[in-house]
Amino acid sequence: MNLLFICSKNRLRSPTAEEVFSNIEGFEAVGCGISKEAPTALSGDLVEWADIIFTMENIHRSKVTQKYSQLLRNKRLICLNIPDNYSRMQPELVELLKEKVARHL
Repeated sequence: MNLLFICSKNRLRSPTAEEVFSNIEGFEAVGCGISKEAPTALSGDLVEWADIIFTMENIHRSKVTQKYSQLLRNKRLICLNIPDNYSRMQPELVELLKEKVARHL
């Protein structure tokens, strides 16, 4: 199953999610950002690749919906409601991601 994680700049939350879920058998995960300056920027190719798309905040969900509405048919788009209050791989962030994402897998 292909999991796409989207945050603002692809520096803290989505790279953490990518690392956590890429290490679980049966899952491939990619983190990206909605900002053009993100190391991995959101693209139509990533949206098409994903089975489930997770955004960290509602603003990310709105931007994905606006830009890629045609590609979102038959896709699950889920907002995790995780604020930008964490460092990369911060244990609290890792646990929060595991808890919130597990509900949807």
